[in-house]
Amino acid sequence: MKKIPISTQSIIYVKGGGILLLQRKDNPLYWQSITGSIEVNENPRECAIREIMEETGLDANKHHFFSLLDTSQYQIFPEWRPRYSDNVFTNIEHLFALQLKKEENIVLNKDEHLKYQWVSIEEAIKKVFSWTNRNALINFKNIYE
Repeated sequence: MKKIPISTQSIIYVKGGGILLLQRKDNPLYWQSITGSIEVNENPRECAIREIMEETGLDANKHHFFSLLDTSQYQIFPEWRPRYSDNVFTNIEHLFALQLKKEENIVLNKDEHLKYQWVSIEEAIKKVFSWTNRNALINFKNIYE
């Protein structure tokens, strides 16, 4: 089944501490926040909570989880276009955040990610591969830090 071109991005952070980044398995040069596409009959909030659990082992419902009330639209990277229907070229991404009390050990989904790092927000902004992730982190820093 082809992907729905609506996704979520969730910034996981510790107030006054680090930002969680994951290294993609399909391209180890790509570091990112938690992302994923919605599934049939799922809303963006449900998707973000599911993706956080699948990619980190964290239960967003046990922490301070909230919408950043922002979306981005972007061109789907050519390498990922086959995952979508032929006439789909853009994706809409809904932004969320999850605040933890401390930096947690993460249980990675080994099918998707190689490793994780807790980094400063400045390092996260420099390290992430996508402009939507970078912009989300910059906006997040301006509002929440």
